[in-house]
Amino acid sequence: ITDLSIVASIRDFGPDAIIHTAAMTNVDGCEQDPDLAYKINVVGTRNVALAARQSNAAMVYISTDYVFDGTKGSPYWEYDAPNPLSVYARTKWMGEQVTRDLLERFYIVRIAWLYGDGPRNFVRTVLRLAESKQMRMVTDEVGSPTYARDVAQALAQLVRQPAYGIYHLPNAGACSRYDWAREILHLKNKLDVEVIPTTNFQRAACVPKQVELNNIIGANLGITMRPWTEALQDYIQHLDEA
Repeated sequence: ITDLSIVASIRDFGPDAIIHTAAMTNVDGCEQDPDLAYKINVVGTRNVALAARQSNAAMVYISTDYVFDGTKGSPYWEYDAPNPLSVYARTKWMGEQVTRDLLERFYIVRIAWLYGDGPRNFVRTVLRLAESKQMRMVTDEVGSPTYARDVAQALAQLVRQPAYGIYHLPNAGACSRYDWAREILHLKNKLDVEVIPTTNFQRAACVPKQVELNNIIGANLGITMRPWTEALQDYIQHLDEA
């Protein structure tokens, strides 16, 4: 997406809608290489948006709860003012602005703590750490674990409606990473694993401490997201069956 030639490739394909999921999502990696993060998350998004404009296609831009600083003290509405704290968050926020500047037919969809199919995600990390029978997890990072399949189903509903704008579509509810890890172990019946609560985990990027995204506008269209605990249970069952 960082190559301008993608504009012509997408235009020649002639899409009705584009769901733009490509991004540099390694939060700490963005801190270490901000130019690359900008090139992918901002310039790349601009290229895709230009392609959407030339194709007269609607575009879905996948954004993040990290555009907020986590200090509100209550769930964030769709039009609360962002205040990104890290390179990753700033470049994703810039991607939102690019989308809004270049397009009239767009959906900006903010999600959080995504997991799903693939070799790397928080759930798989917790299960790997469980092999040592002990792990440390922070209690001072709060968000909404979100199952990728639920987001995909929500997007399929959303793009069928010309109700353009900003949406919050994570799974409902919020928890700390400590609580999330304990729920994963509970669902896998690994009750002998000790999870030690901790705070102020040192990392390259500054991340928001408490962000829960309120789904008000999506729910008004009939697009609701189930509780994160129910979604996690389905994912664990999917892993067991696989």
